[in-house]
Parts: sequence; C-alpha cells; structure tokens
Amino acid sequence: MEDKWWRWVLITAIAPVAWGSTYVVTRNLLPPESPLWGGVLRALPAGLLLLLIARRLPTGAWWWRSLVLGVLNVGGFFVLIYIAGQRLPSGLAATLMSTSAACMLLFAWLLLHRRPRAAAVVGAAVGLAGVGIMFGVDVSVVDPWGVAASLGAMVASSIGFVLTTKWGSDVPALTMASWQLVGGSLVLLPAAVLVEGPPPPLTVSSGLGFLYVTLIATAVAYVAWFTGLRRLSPGVVGIVGLLNPVTGVVLGVMIAGEPFGPAQVVGVALVLGGIALGAMPRRRRRRMPVEAVVV
Repeated sequence: MEDKWWRWVLITAIAPVAWGSTYVVTRNLLPPESPLWGGVLRALPAGLLLLLIARRLPTGAWWWRSLVLGVLNVGGFFVLIYIAGQRLPSGLAATLMSTSAACMLLFAWLLLHRRPRAAAVVGAAVGLAGVGIMFGVDVSVVDPWGVAASLGAMVASSIGFVLTTKWGSDVPALTMASWQLVGGSLVLLPAAVLVEGPPPPLTVSSGLGFLYVTLIATAVAYVAWFTGLRRLSPGVVGIVGLLNPVTGVVLGVMIAGEPFGPAQVVGVALVLGGIALGAMPRRRRRRMPVEAVVV
C-alpha cells in the first residue's frame, strides 16, 4: 500500500518540478513584455492537445465549472503571478506563494471536511520555514499591490485545486486538465488582446521556450498534478508543491550560476524534510486477532 502511495507522490512531484523549471526558461527564452500572451500561448495549445487526446467535452454543470476552475487555476492565476513577480522581490514572492501548502490544508478542512493530520501541519510549517531561509525575505520595500497579487494567486489556486478534488472525483486527470486549461485560456485571451494587442512574434529561442512550457510545464505538469489530487489528499499535494521553489533554486545554480551558500543548503534540507514528513501516508491501526483478546 505504501509503495503505491509513494508512487502517486512521485507522479505528483512532476508538476512542481516542471513549474520550478519555468523560471529559468521564462527568463532566458520567452519575451518578457507579453505576460498575458505568454499565458495564452502556454495554456491554450496544451489544453487543446489534451482535449484532442481525451476526446471528451464538458457536459451539464461542467461547462461553468471548467470556466470557474480555469480562472482560479490558470487564467486569473497567471495574471496575478505576473503582477507579483513585477512588484515583489523573488524571495518574498516565493515565500508568500509557498504558503499554499498550508492554505490547501485549511481549505480541504473547510470545504471537504478533511481535518489535517499533525504530521502534515508540521511538515508544511517546516517546508515554509525552509523556503524563507532559502530565498531570504527582503521586507525593506514591500509593495502592497504585489503582496495582494501574490496572496490572491495563492488563495485562488488553493481554492481551485480543492474544488477540483470536490467536484472532479469522476473526471480523469487528463480530461480535467484539458477543460481547465482551455477554460482559463478563453478567459485570458480577451485580456491579452485588450492590454497587449497582437501576440508577440516568435523567434527560434522563444518558440523552443514555448514548446517546453506548453508540453512539459503545462500539459504534463497539470495532468500529473490533477492525478495527485485524485489519488492523494489536497494537503499532501500542496506540501509536495514545495518542490517548486527548490527546483528554481537548483536550476538557477546549475544554469545561471546563482549563489548557493549555507542558507540555501539549510533551506533545501528543511523543505525536503518537511515534504517527507508531510507526505507520509496515514498509518492504519492494526486490529488485534480475536483469539488474542479472548481470556
């Protein structure tokens, strides 16, 4: 049983690792002046590709649910993340976003009536502390709009992922990802046209960058993430999501030559320890054999 549990944890981990890699790809390959079109070009092709594979359109209430979840997890999320990235130091933004691990535990309790385990709460707290140490938090200049955007993105996606668990128990992960990516893109597309005008021209480097974030960091990542939400509790999935900033730090060191000192070592160790603790499966109590209690 535990082997299957950890297998689902590892599959879920594909998503935050892929999302963590987008920092390096976005910074080095994608056009920085078109964040809204970047979100559309990332999510819409991925959603259409998955929809072509799934060959299943929404029915009934899933038409409006797909739009709601698409806004929470894709369209609105991308916009708020861009605002936060422009207005906040990366360390503060990463620390605020990493609180989604605790936020998903809370919303799972409120919306699904799943009381969080003590190990999950402690694991989330240890992981969050590790992110803060790893990045360092510069609060000398705090932009309130940036903080609001970061917290808004964190709360929106946390609610969206928990609602995905609540509503989507009978929808395969691949189908769920396709509906939400297309729904979120359709909401994001008008904003991109109105704010940024025509889409940016593609170069060889930006084309390769969009190919990566579309196929790996969006299509594959969202399917893996929604698979985790079907097989694991939202709280565990949120804690596994702490691999996102760890991946960003590791790739920053390997590719961009960013510094990796004692604070990063301690921070990464705490995050990985928090994930291991928080993602541990719930142990079932063994029942004593009847003959063992007969006097």
